[in-house]
Amino acid sequence: MDVAFAKPVREVLDNFGTDENSGLSDDQVKRALEKYGPNELPAEEGKPLWELILEQFDDLLVKILLLAAVISFVLAWFEETEEQVTAFVEPFVILTILIANAIVGVWQERNAESAIEALKEYEPEIAKVIRQNHKGVQRIRASKLVPGDLVEISVGDKVPSDVRVISIMSTTLRVDQAILTGESVSVLKQTEAVPDPRAVNQDKKNILFSGTNIAAGKCRGIVIGTGLNTEIGKIRNEMMDTETEKTPLQQKLDEFGEQLSKVITVICVAVWAINIGHFNDPAHGGSWMRGAIYYFKIAVALAVAAIPEGLPAVITTCLALGTRRMAKKNAIVRSLPSVETLGCTSVICSDKTGTLTTNQMSVCKMFLFSKIEGNMIETSQFEITGSTYAPEGEIFYKSRKIKCADFPGLEEMAVICAMCNDSSVDFNDSKDIYEKVGEATETALTVLCEKMNVYQTDRTGLTKRENCTCCNQVINEMWKKDVTLEFSRDRKSMSVYATPNKPTRIANGARMFCKGAPEGMLDRCTHVRIGNNKVPMSPAIKAEIIKQVKIYGTGRDTLRCLALATIDSPPRLDEMDLEDSRKFIQYETNMTFVGCVGMLDPPREEVKASIVQCGIAGIRVIVITGDNKATAEAICRRIGVFGENESTDGLAYTGREFDELAPEEQRAACMRARLFARVEPTHKSKIVEYLQGEGEISAMTGDGVNDAPALKKAEIGIAMGSGTAVAKSAADILLKYSTEWLHKGTKPI
Repeated sequence: MDVAFAKPVREVLDNFGTDENSGLSDDQVKRALEKYGPNELPAEEGKPLWELILEQFDDLLVKILLLAAVISFVLAWFEETEEQVTAFVEPFVILTILIANAIVGVWQERNAESAIEALKEYEPEIAKVIRQNHKGVQRIRASKLVPGDLVEISVGDKVPSDVRVISIMSTTLRVDQAILTGESVSVLKQTEAVPDPRAVNQDKKNILFSGTNIAAGKCRGIVIGTGLNTEIGKIRNEMMDTETEKTPLQQKLDEFGEQLSKVITVICVAVWAINIGHFNDPAHGGSWMRGAIYYFKIAVALAVAAIPEGLPAVITTCLALGTRRMAKKNAIVRSLPSVETLGCTSVICSDKTGTLTTNQMSVCKMFLFSKIEGNMIETSQFEITGSTYAPEGEIFYKSRKIKCADFPGLEEMAVICAMCNDSSVDFNDSKDIYEKVGEATETALTVLCEKMNVYQTDRTGLTKRENCTCCNQVINEMWKKDVTLEFSRDRKSMSVYATPNKPTRIANGARMFCKGAPEGMLDRCTHVRIGNNKVPMSPAIKAEIIKQVKIYGTGRDTLRCLALATIDSPPRLDEMDLEDSRKFIQYETNMTFVGCVGMLDPPREEVKASIVQCGIAGIRVIVITGDNKATAEAICRRIGVFGENESTDGLAYTGREFDELAPEEQRAACMRARLFARVEPTHKSKIVEYLQGEGEISAMTGDGVNDAPALKKAEIGIAMGSGTAVAKSAADILLKYSTEWLHKGTKPI
């Protein structure tokens, strides 16, 4: 059911004949399994070895060399005995070169097949299903799922197939689908139908995509697509249908081989024809046939001498030397011809999330109120350095590095960040990087708390893993988290009821700490924190908060804003009905606004300089991302793709806007645009195809599953070392550690 996202739940259930309480019967499952097949991506049927070997000789220049080797061998066979051994050297050298090239080609072909196989790692092994002939929820192999099955999925699970959400069994449901759509934060899901039947994947808010991860919540849904009928299955089909484009070097070699074959043929025929009058010379015993054979051997020897049998070896050697040079710059070359292609590139199509950006949410700005006297309202603005999940960075106030312990309001903000948080940071020893555990936005708050270090925790002697959350642990030891009121869409906030284990500087008794969207919390805030005191909320103060949030959320930054607040005198726990989430909003009232943080998925530090160098080299950069347009434009302004105040009219398109253009207009858009946002994998491939049609040599950079078809289609695919296995396998070049360019003082490639 292709448009299940646009249909009401009842219509979807009726379409598959599924009972919303008991699921499918065994007979229905059997019939569906026969109709749709197992819920798995079919294994790639690799070409047999003999076919791969023959393909390596399906090249005009190689065929000419092979023919020359055969003729040289035949002529050597009929040479005089004393010269026969020397005569065999030439055909032996040619055959050795051709065999070596064939071995390299077969090895590269085998590597290319692994890109499609890598998609299978996103297939979950187990699914929780509800069926009529069985009691309750049973765990089965995910490959046994069929369209129409009723499944339950909860936090931590990998979605076993494409699923239409029919009921949410928690206050909220969030899904991390960055690998498929390129969105930098987890997506809030719903049960209501999406009114637009042409919605892109990012707008299908009621669909869970196979292979994505549940970040928060629990739901029940109906399977609408399995195997190749899932979105990840469509990517697999697109990769199968994508033919690898020949590099400029390969195209030039083909042209050279074609011209060489014509010239050599003409010369050989001419040499033989010119000497027809000498066929009967006495030197040949007066035999016309012996004379003809003699001059034929001369013509063939001339042809063999004219063939540059050393050319493939020279090209391979030069490219191999290039790969060694690139390896020193942490670029691992998987396909030798791509070294030459890199120098011919005229357009770079780059993914945003995880490629131009770190794909690690980071708080970069925050504010609180410092003075409110009559009509005088002053805010303290802070900037935070550090763009990854590493607990490394400084807090700046008025361009001066500060100690957060000197600002009372920051202490309370740090406590809220630590308490309103179920996520963490962990250090991965094998990759030598800090990674998020849980929600990206909450992890950003965890890292902010570490950078603030409001209680001046001594980090001396701590390991990297201990350094991840030491400041958060100090706060968690000071406070006992009693109850969490989970986030819901109606109130756009969440809160934690906590009691201090001992009196603290900010409270002696129970508190409720809250975080959420500013627009969802401001109407419930009655006071504003000023240092250790608070003042009543006024229209002027509220207007100032809205103004600051608007500044954070527009223009160059486009930050994701979270308001932080407390309830100084919360109701008693035994007075709260914690079973009914609809009543949570009643308890989250009379709040005191403390401050606001702004975060984003920041651009990699070396990107801006690289784009400048691309401009100097005459290379156009196009950003192609699945993320929303406003966020993408903000990042593009930060890295120099757009000027600070440059209009993006006609230079930036969404996937929907691109689809609405006529084919010729799409082609023209690809030649002038610098940004395509909210796109699907098919859009990326189509854009690359249009560029190739205009004679551009395109390079595609990316890291997600959604980038794989375009990585394979472009003349040169470049994957990030931090990306998915699918992207790495589909690419020609792998960037191992891109950020080391900056730290080691070396220039980007």
